[in-house]
Amino acid sequence: MLPTDPDAGQFLLRGTLEIEGRLVDASNATLLCGIEADGVSARCVYKPVRGERPLWDFPDGTLAGREVGAYLVAEAAGLPLIPPTVLRDGPFGPGMAQLWVDTDTDDPGVVDVVAPRDLPEGWKPILRAQDSEGAPAVLAHSPLPAIAHLCALDVVINNADRKGGHILRGVDGNVYGVDHGICLHREHKLRTVLWGWAGEPLPDEVLDALARLRAELSGPLAQTLAEHITGAEVKALRSRVSRLLNTPVYPSPDESHYPIPWPAF
Repeated sequence: MLPTDPDAGQFLLRGTLEIEGRLVDASNATLLCGIEADGVSARCVYKPVRGERPLWDFPDGTLAGREVGAYLVAEAAGLPLIPPTVLRDGPFGPGMAQLWVDTDTDDPGVVDVVAPRDLPEGWKPILRAQDSEGAPAVLAHSPLPAIAHLCALDVVINNADRKGGHILRGVDGNVYGVDHGICLHREHKLRTVLWGWAGEPLPDEVLDALARLRAELSGPLAQTLAEHITGAEVKALRSRVSRLLNTPVYPSPDESHYPIPWPAF
């Protein structure tokens, strides 16, 4: 079962979950599960609502729904950048289930910290600093079109935590963003490592996706999202989409708050 499988969403809803382990680096309870339905088996990430750590600026018990909301927005925009994600019951109650993305362990990834001389050709530097031994280092990301599309999606969903480790390149060759629990707030929260296109025009593919999303937000999508986020947050989402279409340029970092999440990975 691949994330691009059109039946992946229904598979996640119908399948039987069996916990295999816990991802201990996650700040909230994040469980790796086997899932099986109709003779098909795969893996998924299951995040029960009861395992969410309270945050001062996001309502309690809403992070799983925000993960689903981010996926719905990406799908409506025609940007297959988030693995299939559903809200369902599980071994520890209601929670988010997201199809697992297999990656190549030899793949260097799409975000990295390197010495300036080792910066891959075409990569976009974001931050210059020093490593633990005082040598110069650069935080940079790939110029792949899929990363540019993900950057625009993060602006739309107001992603407050786009770390480098939250971007995966699957064995299918596609790029996927994961961990969208703190998105879709109505207040400006954007924190990301993907600032490489700041001030540059949005590509035509992104403009087409935004126009598609704006049209969808005038229909049933808004009602579906209201099952996961507030009406004010849906309205703010619509405003962000319109703002980007009216000023089709990648935004620059806002100096009034920290624009890069910490840690960056």
